[in-house]
Amino acid sequence: MSEFRTLLEAAAALRRKEVSAVELARHSLAAIERLDGKLNSFLAVMGDRAVAQARLADDELDGGRDRGPLHGIPVALKDLFHVRGVPTTGGSLLYTNLIPDFDSAVTERLLEAGAVLIGKTNLHELAYGITCNNPHFGAVLNPWDLERIPGGSSGGSGSAVAAGLVFMAMGSDTGGSIRIPASYCGTVGLKPTFGRVSRFGALPLGYTLDHMGPLARSVRDTAAVLNALAGYDPRDDASSTEPAEDYLPGAQHELQGLRIGLPVNFFFEKVDSEVAQAVRAAAQTARDLGAHVVPVHVPDFAAMNAVARVILLSEAAALLEPHLGDRSRFGPDVLSLLDQGRLIPATDYINAQRLRRGMKREFLALFSAVDCLFTPTTPIAAPRIGEAVVEVAGEEQDVRLCSTRLVRAINLLGVPALSLPCGFTAAGLPIGLQIVGRPFDEKLLLRVGAALEDSTEFHSRRPPVL
Repeated sequence: MSEFRTLLEAAAALRRKEVSAVELARHSLAAIERLDGKLNSFLAVMGDRAVAQARLADDELDGGRDRGPLHGIPVALKDLFHVRGVPTTGGSLLYTNLIPDFDSAVTERLLEAGAVLIGKTNLHELAYGITCNNPHFGAVLNPWDLERIPGGSSGGSGSAVAAGLVFMAMGSDTGGSIRIPASYCGTVGLKPTFGRVSRFGALPLGYTLDHMGPLARSVRDTAAVLNALAGYDPRDDASSTEPAEDYLPGAQHELQGLRIGLPVNFFFEKVDSEVAQAVRAAAQTARDLGAHVVPVHVPDFAAMNAVARVILLSEAAALLEPHLGDRSRFGPDVLSLLDQGRLIPATDYINAQRLRRGMKREFLALFSAVDCLFTPTTPIAAPRIGEAVVEVAGEEQDVRLCSTRLVRAINLLGVPALSLPCGFTAAGLPIGLQIVGRPFDEKLLLRVGAALEDSTEFHSRRPPVL
């Protein structure tokens, strides 16, 4: 599989008969066997089942049935998506004996698209954190530097994709949990619009904040996955009836006339200088491709973050309240957050939801002047494992709050956001660019991301430590 850099390259090779789905699956399984002892990115590997799915894919392709670009491609699922007959742990001791008898909507759609499910990836306990230093299943490591975190909570997915163990891995994003590992691991990660991808059959964390989306090796790979996942599902009460589109960008590289907003406040404050420089360079690349880069003053994102924290603390505590009788089953960081959530009055939660509606109206007004926003995904590159505090722009910051500061409010707003590599630090660590757009405008974000990707080589670099 190492000769194929992207999912779409492997898909094309399958159709040229240069490789079989079984060979791709076995290559993926061999890579996991060889490398995952270092990374700890997988909690379950479905070897025999995956090979059987790959054989079926080969038979179907040989017989003329082509389910699309995911057909025969090895992928993985964050271990909060149900797969019939396979344990779902959520990275927690709460679900040790949970073996679902049905598939999540994401699992269903990936199988319908012919994807080969290789396994379930490790995550921050209960998807509630950004380090993936899981007290029950061990820490996930970043393939760019094994002393650093991969980000979270979808860190196993980010690590597995960056290391080349699978072409795509699903994540969930409640306060940045797809985009943070995408930034720290140097992959592409998409948080779609709230309601664009069904949450049915995925363990929840924040009822009004959870989003499901892919981490992949390229923007076009990400678009191909969204094509398979997007659409209405009546089993998810937040699922949108907004029609899905063909999200796969064409070969057009130009961004002529596109208006890209570059914030003059908040998003470049308390940000590492290398990160700021890389994101501004991405804006210049967009300008070179014909876009207009427009300075914009964004609404009060610090206030939005505060509102989002109140909502998540409350919703997570309400969800997990039945399990809090046995505190020994929780890691200390997650338990602390749940205790905080239990102390929030209902009035604060209701007022936070009320403020949320006004904040969204104010934010969406920006799109009368611009088509999308460019921001850093995270203010820093990946911190070291065990670091609680990092120094950014001469100021000490809490690692969790720093990592989520530029992404958390996007969940509150429910708008789509794409993270893709836009550079590397002097130490060789990836830097992420976040592109934020209007609701259900994933097609535009992916077009912009693909144009940047075509004009740079950041996504083609591979972790040296492996």
